Amino acid sequence: MQSLRELYKIGIGPSSSHTIGPEKIAEFVLEKYPDCEFKVALYGSLCYTGKGHGTDRVLKKVLGENTEIIFDNSVSAKDLPHPNTMDVLVYKDGKQINKVRACSVGGGSIKIDGVEFVESDGIYKHDKFSEIKDYVIEKGIRICDYVYQTEPDIKEYLKRVWSVMKDCVERGLKKSGTLPGGLNVAKKAKFIFESTDIFVRDSLLRNKLTCAYALAVAEENADNGTIVTAPTCGAAGVLPAVLYYAYKNEHVYEDLIIDALATAGLIGNIVKTNASISGAECGCQAEIGTACSMAAAGIGEIYSLSVDQIECAAEVAMEHNLGLTCDPVLGLVQVPCIERNTMAAMRAFDSFCVAYYLAPMRKIPFDVIVKTMYETGKDLNQKYLETARGGIAKNYKIY
Repeated sequence: MQSLRELYKIGIGPSSSHTIGPEKIAEFVLEKYPDCEFKVALYGSLCYTGKGHGTDRVLKKVLGENTEIIFDNSVSAKDLPHPNTMDVLVYKDGKQINKVRACSVGGGSIKIDGVEFVESDGIYKHDKFSEIKDYVIEKGIRICDYVYQTEPDIKEYLKRVWSVMKDCVERGLKKSGTLPGGLNVAKKAKFIFESTDIFVRDSLLRNKLTCAYALAVAEENADNGTIVTAPTCGAAGVLPAVLYYAYKNEHVYEDLIIDALATAGLIGNIVKTNASISGAECGCQAEIGTACSMAAAGIGEIYSLSVDQIECAAEVAMEHNLGLTCDPVLGLVQVPCIERNTMAAMRAFDSFCVAYYLAPMRKIPFDVIVKTMYETGKDLNQKYLETARGGIAKNYKIY
C-alpha cells in the first residue's frame, strides 16, 4: 500500500476522478511535451459526466484554452482499461508526435501507459486488514501506531489534512446561496446549523450537527472549494463531519483526531489497494461506502475501541452501503451526492455503536466485505457507474 499522502490529497473540488486526476495527467504531459499543442479525447465516465464535473475546464487551464476537448462516447466501457480513460494527442508544428493514454482511477490517483510509479511506491508491508490485525495484536499496539511506524513523518502531514478539513467545515457553515451548474441547489449547511433545535435528545442533536458539518464540506466541494479527498472529493464530507463533531462538540483533543485520521486512512488504503474507491468503476458504494468505513473506524480510534471492534465498525459501515449506485444529476457532484455525505456520516456513528456491542458475535471480516464491494461494483450496470444515464440522473426533472 502507498503512503496516506496518496489517499488524503488536498485539492479543488468537485471531483477527484474528473478534476484532480485529469489535472495531474495534464501537468505530466505538459512537463514532458513543452511548447506543444494538444487535443484530448475523454472516454467512459469522463465523457458522460466530464462537463458537469468540469473536466474540460481543468484540462484547458493546464494545457491551454485552445486545447480541443472531445467527449467520445463511441468506445464501449469493456474496451477501456478503466471507466475514466483519456487520450492526450500531442502535436508539434501541426503534426501529431505522440498519444498518451492515461486513467484517473479514483481519489485523484492516476495511471499513465508506459510510466511506472507516477505516484509513490508501496511502503506498507501488509495490504489486508487481517494481516495488519495480526501484526498489531502481536506487537500490542494500536492501528494508528502501525501507521506511525510505517510512516514516521506522517503526523505533520495529517495535521495539515486536519487543518484543511476543519477550515472547510467552518467555511461551509457560513455560506448561503445556490451552487453552480444549473440545478440551483441551495446551500443548506448554514440553515441547518443555525436552525432552532426542537429536539433535546443528544442523539438527535448529534445527527443535526453531523449533517450540517457534512453538508458544509460537500457544498464547498461542489462549489470548487479546497477539500481533502477522503477517499474522494465526492465523499469528502463524511470523515470531516464526524471528526469535527468529536472535536467541537465532544471536546476531543486534536492529537486524538490525528490518530483517528491515521486509522481511518489505513482503512481507506485497504479498500483502494484491494478494490476501488472510484464511483466510475464500482458505484457510489466505492466512494461513500469507503468514506463511511473510514469514519466509523476513526470514531472507534477516538473512543479506544479494540482492533476487533474497529474492524467490525468498518465492516458494518461498508456492508450497508453495498450496491449504492453513482447517478449524479446533470453529471454534477450535487444530487444525490451531497446528501449522501450526511447519511454516511450518521451511519458511521451507528456502525460504531453496533460494533461496540456486537463485535464478538460478528461473522464477516472487513477483507471479505471489501472483496464483496468490488465484485458488486463490477456487476453493476454501466448506467449506474457515474455516467448520469441511469437512476436519479435519468428520472430527474427540473420542476
